[in-house]
Amino acid sequence: MLTIPNQSSIAKAYQAFNEDGSLKDSPFRDRIVDVMEELMRFTHLTRDHSDFLVDRYSERKKAVLDEATRKAEEQTFTRAVG
Repeated sequence: MLTIPNQSSIAKAYQAFNEDGSLKDSPFRDRIVDVMEELMRFTHLTRDHSDFLVDRYSERKKAVLDEATRKAEEQTFTRAVG
């Protein structure tokens, strides 16, 4: 699971936009741009490494148990059928 490393919010967002819908020049806008740049960089750095980054012990452990259960059921079925 990946998490965005930073976040921001805009107080009184209803007052933070120009008539054309663009964000007014302010420290809030600067912060949003900073966060978006960080997100873009983080995405760029991690995009080719998702298999490594989302590999979780608990999920690997469950997969091993599921496979063992499947094999045991298959062997039981094979013996029952003949």
